[in-house]
Amino acid sequence: MNLTISGHHLEVSPALRAYVVSKLERVLRHFDQVIHIKVLLSKHNESQKERRQRAECSILIKGNALHAGSKHLNLYAAIDELVDKLDRQVMGHKTRVQGWRSAPVKRELSTIELH
Repeated sequence: MNLTISGHHLEVSPALRAYVVSKLERVLRHFDQVIHIKVLLSKHNESQKERRQRAECSILIKGNALHAGSKHLNLYAAIDELVDKLDRQVMGHKTRVQGWRSAPVKRELSTIELH
């Protein structure tokens, strides 16, 4: 698995990087077929102060790509919200894949009547 953490208009400190990695472990615990994770942390000058810090993530997993993003006043809170969204998406993907694989094959036996 490849993990890329980058910052836009802010420097990603080792503490911030460690926080992101520790939070992403929760997502990885539910689904182990992750190929690549890309996290983008950014700071924007918006008029709404509570939406200035952004966290975006793209996860490439076997058979699909998941994307999520969040905005908040505090970058750590934005990361927490982002991981919650990703966790829900990964769990939904996992249940869809497991449901598809474990669904019984419905076969109708056609009877041929001879007259």
